[in-house]
Amino acid sequence: MSARVNGIHHVTSGVSGAQEDIDFFTKAVGQRMIKQTVLFDGEKPIYHLYYANKYAQIGSVMTCFPFRQAGLTGRKGSGQIQTTCYSVPVGSLKFWSGHFEKHKVKHGAVHERFGQKRLGFSHPAGLEFELVEDAHDKTEGWTTDEISNDVAVRGFHSVVMSVRDTEEQERFFVDGLGFTKQEHSGSHIRFAINEGGAQKTVDLVHEPDRKQGSWTFAQGLVHHVAFAVPTEKEQTVVKAHLEGLGYTDVSEIKDRNYFHSIYCRSPGGILCEIATCDIGFTIDEPKEHLGETMLLPPWFESRRAEIVAPLEPIKVPRQAPVH
Repeated sequence: MSARVNGIHHVTSGVSGAQEDIDFFTKAVGQRMIKQTVLFDGEKPIYHLYYANKYAQIGSVMTCFPFRQAGLTGRKGSGQIQTTCYSVPVGSLKFWSGHFEKHKVKHGAVHERFGQKRLGFSHPAGLEFELVEDAHDKTEGWTTDEISNDVAVRGFHSVVMSVRDTEEQERFFVDGLGFTKQEHSGSHIRFAINEGGAQKTVDLVHEPDRKQGSWTFAQGLVHHVAFAVPTEKEQTVVKAHLEGLGYTDVSEIKDRNYFHSIYCRSPGGILCEIATCDIGFTIDEPKEHLGETMLLPPWFESRRAEIVAPLEPIKVPRQAPVH
């Protein structure tokens, strides 16, 4: 049986300052800024900043809400995505250790889990990341003056979810979304989408004594992970299937301009989104100039001055042409 989702679509997190976030992802992680827009929910104007690989591919897209201005804070704990993992070429972690030193990025030592070498590092807002060496990921990364193609980040490898109990979260992934349970590594359990590998992996870490973390938008917390489906047709099938299993809090379809989304709170507490792949990020700007201009969805355009005025001024890095 194949999975009901195709892989990781994007990951969405809360950060602190907007410029701090842009500098971290474009300089330290070496991602391409592909979109600057705003949070579509709530009352306060909040940036929504997107970063990705060279071709802004699904499975590489990190989206961030800078919440420092709004003062939104929360608590880390179980029921959250603990770590977002990026895929990098085998043999590149020595480069990354030096690169993080140069950019004063907090990082740990190279270690191994599930037979793959990895390097942990932290966002200034407190988000936790890992670089995972993966020999099979042939996705093309974004390069900068400091980061060459032979070491560049390819896209996501996986996410690590902290849960107090694994049984019901496993049921959600296996029965609900069609994941396959693969293997254990200490307190970690690996689940795969179809053939598994980069962009098709979720790890649960069992932390029975860890206090529940916040579910709200907040600085330094991952808000949700999105899984990809081709169109609304498949999305509607997933929604009906989850509801038929008793997960009746699946949201209605929401228009996110670049994709359509539904959301479901999984039993372990982690919010999971199912997002479509049929619209894309070139709907409102050409691929050569992604991320260069502040863009609003059509329904916000009449309020542009009101929405943009309170936002922190930002400087977006100039990008080399994409061919």
